Amino acid sequence: MTPLLRFAALAFLFVLSGCASAGGTWVELGGQRYQVEIAQDDATRARGLMFRDSMPADHGMLFIHDYEEPQAYWMKNCKIALDILYFDSARRLVAQQRNVPPCSAGNACPSYPSRKPARYVLELNAGQADKLDLKDGQELGFGPAVPAPH
Repeated sequence: MTPLLRFAALAFLFVLSGCASAGGTWVELGGQRYQVEIAQDDATRARGLMFRDSMPADHGMLFIHDYEEPQAYWMKNCKIALDILYFDSARRLVAQQRNVPPCSAGNACPSYPSRKPARYVLELNAGQADKLDLKDGQELGFGPAVPAPH
C-alpha cells in the first residue's frame, strides 16, 4: 500500500469513527447519559411529551429557552409521570419537580414552577431524579449534537 493510499484509508476511518461516536443527541446527568429530543421553538416546547404512552428509561426531552427566567411546566395531555428538572444558563440544576403525575384535565392541569430562573428544562421518566440522587447545583452535560440556544 502506498503512503498516500494508507493516509487516505486512515483519514476515512478517522471520519467514520467521529460520526459513530456522536451517537445522536444526548445529555449527561449524575453520571448517566440520556438520549434526548430537543424542544427549542414554541411549537415543540408546547407539544413536549404530550400523547406519549411511554418513553425508554434512558431517554428524555430537553427544552431550550431563549432566556433564563422563571419557568413553569404542566402535564396537559401527558400520559406518563415525569421528573421535571430546571437548569440555569450555566447548566446547573436550580429546581426539581419529581414524580409529577400525568394529567388528563386539559387546561385545568396544575403547573409546576421552577421557583428560580432557568434556561434549560429536562424531562425524564419519573423516578430518575431519585435514582440519581440529584441535588441542586449538579451540572448537566451536553453532547456535541445539542444545539446552542438562539
